[in-house]
Amino acid sequence: MRTKSLSVGLVGPNDANRLAVTRELSGPEVRVLRDYYLQFEFESLLEARHDVVIIDIDHDVEGVLSLVRALSRTRLITVMVYSAHPELQLMNRALEAGANEFLVLPLAPNAISGALLRAVARRSPTSIMEGSESGHLFVFFGVKGGVGVTTIATNFALLLAQESGKRTLLIDLDLPLGDIALNLGLAGKYSTVDALDNATKLDANFLSTVLQKYGDGVSVLAAPGHFMAMDVNSRAIDKLVAVAMQEFDYVVVDSGSRLNFVETDLYKLAATVYMVTQTGIPELRNANRLIDQFPAGGYPALQIVVNRSAASFHSLDEKTVAKALTRPADWKVPNDYGTAFRTQNTGKPLAHEDSPISKAIREMARAACGISETEPENKRGLFSLFRWRRVEEAIR
Repeated sequence: MRTKSLSVGLVGPNDANRLAVTRELSGPEVRVLRDYYLQFEFESLLEARHDVVIIDIDHDVEGVLSLVRALSRTRLITVMVYSAHPELQLMNRALEAGANEFLVLPLAPNAISGALLRAVARRSPTSIMEGSESGHLFVFFGVKGGVGVTTIATNFALLLAQESGKRTLLIDLDLPLGDIALNLGLAGKYSTVDALDNATKLDANFLSTVLQKYGDGVSVLAAPGHFMAMDVNSRAIDKLVAVAMQEFDYVVVDSGSRLNFVETDLYKLAATVYMVTQTGIPELRNANRLIDQFPAGGYPALQIVVNRSAASFHSLDEKTVAKALTRPADWKVPNDYGTAFRTQNTGKPLAHEDSPISKAIREMARAACGISETEPENKRGLFSLFRWRRVEEAIR
């Protein structure tokens, strides 16, 4: 793996603790340039434009939390704190203040190297290291509830793994009542909430303990099986995304119709964001409002998925829908409500069936993993019928 050097600012007046961290700031994975500060020199830290700032929180908790809040506002710096007294309340306060990592002394093996690799993954897509082995992130969200995000995201993940042969993780962030486990017939002990609640110790090993296997090459982090009041911390989501991308080739996230994740790395690091809509007036209105959040040609790439395309057209033709969306849709998933309803009730996903819906989603998955669409037409069959091409005449 080849990377640009990471500039690291280390703040800590305790010599022994600072030395323990310093000894770990090296290794073949990430080259580090270090600068040390014994006091909270906020202006100096900002002027230095460090990629990472690591701070000893033990000697002045309130002062460090204030510094963390100030540094994290830029969202350009990965902020870590370390402590020899890792009380749960202190961990939670650090995360709420904006810390990306909470390191516990004595440091566990690979704790620093893992944290630095996650710091690299958080960096702007234009500066991510050449030759990166980080996985690709695909995020699905709906313009309103009930548009079919979970059905599409779940089957997309299964077909992505099937078509690519690569390790794929499916995460249910439609909290607290996501339906991925129901759609797949899974009933596990752990959930997305367990991962987020333990963000301070979340690493590859911990993540593996809360996942469920589904078929070959697919792991699932499901929503909890019961309702619970919860306050999702954006930094915890950032940590989950970073660890997941380290461990899997493809990470697929169902975020439901929640748009409060827009300030997290969920969208910052996504290779593609899929906005799922239907063609009713409320859905198209919401879609029109949300498209502006993703500038044309910007990052991440936004692709529009029209679900149940024949169900709600009424008097709206493709040209009218394209005008409402301000652009033609990228993907069209046909209406087959009976099949979708049956598979949801039986826990047998559409990916295992030869249906119009599965063919449309398979084409999406093939495009996402870069598989050529040049097969002979007699082999592709209906494959190409369910994608709307970006035809200029549709918006005239």
